[in-house]
Amino acid sequence: MPLPSWLTRPKRAATARSVLAGEAAAEAARKQEAAAPEPPAAPEFPVAGDTRAAAFFDLDNTVMQGAALFHFGRGLYKRRFFEKRELARFAWQQAYFRLAGAENAGHMQDARDSALSIVKGHRVSELMEIGEEIYDEYMAGRIWPGTRALAQAHLDAGQRVWLVTAAPVETATIIARRLGLTGALGTVAESVDGVYTGRLVGEPLHGPAKAEAVRALAVAEDLELERCAAYSDSANDIPMLSLVGHPYAINPDSSLRAHAAREGWRLRDYRTGRKAAKIGIPAAAGVGAVAGGTAAALAIHRRRR
Repeated sequence: MPLPSWLTRPKRAATARSVLAGEAAAEAARKQEAAAPEPPAAPEFPVAGDTRAAAFFDLDNTVMQGAALFHFGRGLYKRRFFEKRELARFAWQQAYFRLAGAENAGHMQDARDSALSIVKGHRVSELMEIGEEIYDEYMAGRIWPGTRALAQAHLDAGQRVWLVTAAPVETATIIARRLGLTGALGTVAESVDGVYTGRLVGEPLHGPAKAEAVRALAVAEDLELERCAAYSDSANDIPMLSLVGHPYAINPDSSLRAHAAREGWRLRDYRTGRKAAKIGIPAAAGVGAVAGGTAAALAIHRRRR
């Protein structure tokens, strides 16, 4: 039987705002000073010494269990940036996106406005300093060892490795630096004189915007996309995965798993639990509120039926 409309992913072409978000993310990534270490020898793939090849890794549930933005939100809540009801609301939004996998305009706008309202008026340097602490508290222990090894293989081959994520570029940059990666492409929030304005440059780096960011960075860095690799867990990232010559589905959701099988893409699953491997929901999200929100969403769906 066909899936209900609220669980289907509408196809979405790149818009002018997607292009703007992608270009802004690429420019921010080029300004980052984190550099990949000089490599020794390398495995058969990636090809050693291929300076026109690179690797692009999605972050949430590909490199790290759970959503980076939610973990960051937990850290800000702990530091009294906002109230408990806002944390619960944010958890529900994250659970909805992971379960439905759909870019509902209203929900996307609501989530975006919630996140921006939290940081508005704060200094970028303040959030970067807090972000370092939050990484140690909530994120460091949630890195998938298997995906980390894949990234290291590219580094060891002398290739550059970027995270590509809808999370704020500042958060993504911290994670990339801690993992020894080249840098990160992330959502760019506008700041004036080092203070967040509460607006974005373009739109969140999600779906087609990720592909635009990778394309823009490839042009700027003289990369040949056919030689590059990309890794993601989500069908939302099919535009990015389709850009490169070596796409990988990592801990894939059911839609990406099916698409990867049709296209002959390589697949890696580092989750534990038969259910997670079968339906593509993270086995260890690491956040009880997200798990509760997912259960609530399923219950609501059953009642509607």
